Amino acid sequence: MGAEALAGIAAGGDWVPAVHTVGYPLVDEDGNARSDVAWPCNDDKYITHFPETHEIWSYGSGYGGNALLGKKCYALRIASVLGREGGWMAEHMLILKITGPDGRVYHLSAAFPSACGKTNLAMLRPTIPGWKVETVGDDIAWMRPGPDGRLYAINPESGFFGVAPGTSEDTNPTALHALDHDVIFTNVALTDDGDVWWEGLTKEAPAHLIDWQGNDWTPDSGRPAAHPNSRFTVHASQAASISPEWEDPAGVPIDVILFGGRRAKNIPLVSEAYDWEHGVFIGSTISSEQTAAAEGAVGSLRRDPFAMLPFCGYNMADYWSHWLEMGKVLGDKAPKIFQVNWFRKDNDGRWLWPGFGDNARPIEWALRRVNGEVDAVDALSGRIPAKGDLNVDGLDIDQAQLDELFSLDPEAWAVEADLTEEYYQLFGDRLPAELTHQLGELRERIAKA
Repeated sequence: MGAEALAGIAAGGDWVPAVHTVGYPLVDEDGNARSDVAWPCNDDKYITHFPETHEIWSYGSGYGGNALLGKKCYALRIASVLGREGGWMAEHMLILKITGPDGRVYHLSAAFPSACGKTNLAMLRPTIPGWKVETVGDDIAWMRPGPDGRLYAINPESGFFGVAPGTSEDTNPTALHALDHDVIFTNVALTDDGDVWWEGLTKEAPAHLIDWQGNDWTPDSGRPAAHPNSRFTVHASQAASISPEWEDPAGVPIDVILFGGRRAKNIPLVSEAYDWEHGVFIGSTISSEQTAAAEGAVGSLRRDPFAMLPFCGYNMADYWSHWLEMGKVLGDKAPKIFQVNWFRKDNDGRWLWPGFGDNARPIEWALRRVNGEVDAVDALSGRIPAKGDLNVDGLDIDQAQLDELFSLDPEAWAVEADLTEEYYQLFGDRLPAELTHQLGELRERIAKA
């Protein structure tokens, strides 16, 4: 952890005690020696968080997310409690610095459930000339009101902890190039010349590998060479996209908050929340299709409010209340909230939006809204771009595709509202009245559509 942190503890500073053991002593209960093994662990495994006393106890497992107690366990689960107690927020969000062609600088934070393109967005390479995107953080944001009343965010992490399979020159070249040196890989495959390999790294697999379990592997083996959840961890400074402000303790002022999920239907490419309260409603209803087979089926949704479902350290309804309170503190200086959906499909199951670097285009529209440069059209989901205001220059996309990206079927949205009401019932009397009000507002918009 470093001498500086140790000195801070010794001086009586606040800190979160966290204990981790793999639960595999090299001496048994009778005092006899036990054999050491490559991956020691205990058959019983658990991670226990104590929000009231700000403690973490981890037992039995050496798996990354379990062993790295400073990541999700502290930086989100316990920190979300600390934030609620101290008037700030610990969020499962990336942080971007965006510079426009005119030199104006913006900062954006974004919450996406897993498999929704969060890492790619954190290292976005815009396809719009003149725009530059830099990474402040790729996974976690601690946010608090600053001296000027705006919301400021810091990245509490010092590196990236990414899933290796699927990372390639095509999907995320910035991340791949950051792995050229000083990296820890876990459970990847090894090539004959001592390099690493995983599924998706190259179009063709090598003729021979040592798989993640230490066995010989060929393309005919019928099993993955790397574990599907194999990982890399690397210092953030090695990413070419890293922002000079990524370690600034003052943080960066947030202009825009994005929420997104993987939805084949219903949710438009981009829409702006009507106000902070409506933005909290949007964040509380984030969801993705459960499986590929269920894409387009509104009833098969995996809820992940604020992308925090696995990481919130206290009751989710109380968490929503904290967000509503933060909105009151920030007032008219609160960031604008937007919802995005890169994953909309047509009736034949084809993607309507190219994604990747072109995701800068909906973000550009959002920033123009922040500047007051364009109007928007009131719609069921929020305010959406007027025709001609979304920059699609150079894209092979026609008006019919654009119309479909923003089409909002009242009947489908009525089902969406019913499902949201059913979901809210899980939280009983703790559900904030403001969200019940927002659901009623949505139903009114549907009735008038």
